[in-house]
Formats: sequence, C-alpha cells, structure tokens
Amino acid sequence: MMHILIAPNAFKNSLTAEAAAEAIREGFDQSALNCTTECFPIADGGDGTAGLIISKLSGSIVPVTVQDPLGRMIDATFGLVDNGLTAVIEMADASGLRLLKQDELDPLSATTYGTGQMIIKALDMGVKKIVIAMGGSATVDGGIGILSALGIKFMGDKTELNDLPKNLSGLTSVDISGLDARISNCEIIVLCDVDNKLLGDAGAAAVFGPQKGATPDEVKLLDEGLTQLSNVALKELGKDMAIIKYGGAAGGASAGVYAYLNAKLVNGIDYFMDITGFDDALAKANLVITGEGSIDEQTLQGKGPFGVASRAKAKNIPVIGIAGKIPLQSNEKLHRYFKVLLAIGNEPTDTPAALNRTEENLTRTAIQIGQLIKMSGS
Repeated sequence: MMHILIAPNAFKNSLTAEAAAEAIREGFDQSALNCTTECFPIADGGDGTAGLIISKLSGSIVPVTVQDPLGRMIDATFGLVDNGLTAVIEMADASGLRLLKQDELDPLSATTYGTGQMIIKALDMGVKKIVIAMGGSATVDGGIGILSALGIKFMGDKTELNDLPKNLSGLTSVDISGLDARISNCEIIVLCDVDNKLLGDAGAAAVFGPQKGATPDEVKLLDEGLTQLSNVALKELGKDMAIIKYGGAAGGASAGVYAYLNAKLVNGIDYFMDITGFDDALAKANLVITGEGSIDEQTLQGKGPFGVASRAKAKNIPVIGIAGKIPLQSNEKLHRYFKVLLAIGNEPTDTPAALNRTEENLTRTAIQIGQLIKMSGS
C-alpha cells in the first residue's frame, strides 16, 4: 500500500500549513486511492514556524506582554521545549507585519524591541537555548530593537540616539556594557527564510523595505543606517555584518544578533526538519506532497518546499509540488527536485477569489492526484 507524506508550507494570506495539509489529506481520502497518509506541515522560519515546532515537540506556551513594532503593548506568546531549557520565539508575534494595518507601516520607526522583551522573559525562565523564527517582521532595524531591550545603547555624538532606526546613520559607537549578562550563557539560533545579505541592491532595505512600507528615499536612508551599524560592529567587534549569509533576514535583525549576541544563523527549513524528526517520517513514504503559495526558482533558494524536495530526492522518493502559482514554462532546475508541479486553480480568477478558494482547490487537486495514481496502477 502506498504511503503518502503530506508536507506543505503555509499558503501565504490564505491557509496555515496545518490547514493546507488537512485539505490535501481530505482530497486523498475522497479519491478512494488505497493509501495511507501522514500530515507533516512544515515551516522555514516564516510565520507559523514557532507554533509548529512547539506543537511537534509537545512544548508549553508562555504568555507575555510586549511592545508591538510601533511601541504599543500587546499580548503575545512563545514556547518552551526540551523540558523548559529551550525557548522557541516567533519574531512576528511581537514585531510582525501582521500586527500593523496597511496605513501603519513605518519602517523608519518600527523596531524589534518586543522580540527583545520575549528574549528577556525566556532568560527569566532559565532557558539555555533560544530559537528565533525571524520571518514576517515589519521592521528594517538591523536588530537594534532587540539589542536595546537587552541593554545595549546606540550612541551618536556624545549622546544616545533616539528616533531609531530613522537616525541610525548617525551612529558613532555602540555601548554594550549594559548587555544582559545571561546572554553569554545562552545559545541563540536564528531560523532564516531568506539568504540575502545585509546591504546593497539585494539587501534588507532594498528587497524587503518596500514590502514593509518604505519609499525609495526611505530605502536609501535605511540602507545607510544598516551600513553604519555594520561599520561600527566591524570596527568595535571585528565582526562583519555585511558578508554574513542570511544577514538580510528580518530587516537585518539576523545580522544584528549575529554580531552582538553571537547568534548562529541557519537555514530555517533544514533546522525545522532536523528538530522535528522529518527524516523519520520521510523514511516511511513512497510519495511526498509539498507546496506553498508560489513555487518558482526563488523556491530553490532555501524555501520550505525545496527543503522537503531535496531530502526526498536524496532518498529517491518522488515529490509532487502544488501551489497557487507555478512557472508557465517547464523549468529544468525545478524539475530536478519536483517530479510534477501542479497549479491548484482550475479556472481564471482574481487573486482575492483564488485565496478564498485555496482549501477547496487543494482538496480537489489531491483528489485528482489520487485518481490518476489509482488509474495508473502505481
């Protein structure tokens, strides 16, 4: 009997990874294919990553009151796993885009301070490791909010800078004397869902600033601020924030915690699969189904479906990728990893309507896959 591993990422602005997996499973159930299925929703450091890790590892939830990106107090949560020794923090829960209305987006003012408050709470609870999923932030602050919450001061000419990150280009030195001493005894691992570096045309400000509300002039100002932060870190710490892989993730917050907190930056999907035991589930599978909102060449830069497909390929297990959007032309690079790519829509429609029908379309697509496998006798 065929065993199918169902391992989708979230379908952005539509379905969580868990809901997507269940919709696909429902389709196989309706197809009458003689098979067994296992749902193993995945995440690559973006929204929903922490929740999946906490659930998979049977962790506990800790409530906390923190600042949102604009400094307003909100209720948030993080998780504890490994008998309370490891905290799992979702940056987007404190500093995320989803916390702001469209007309509130302001990357010159938004900071990651609330995520730093989560770290403090985790340290208060005695953790020895902190895992941070950094996707989905509303910020381009280079992590200065996190670092400020932990006691670091960012100095201009003889005075501490305010109105950050807007004025970060005026940075002359960083005072780390007040940094929470407990950090030195705590391992920090940052799960990144993009591999961009910090600065320049492919950097945090240029690529992600506009998504977070930055105008072209603001993008330039933000990049200047991140450049100055990088220059000071190199001068004072000997750490080059500008060259580190994944340094552009979360508006450069990954580079900031790398430089000042000795954080380890990792590929989000690989770490997720390792910590949740994905390979054990994969070993039982004859076929893997994965997907997310869009599968294209950017998927190959370390997104969730690529992580799934690359591990399946190493074991010669075929992978079907399903998405709201796939390339119109056959793509050799993608087909090295995905045996089949399927768009889940079955008729022309606008984006809002397509998003509303994601669950229905996933189930229908899975029914069709199941029926085709049944007809082929595979």
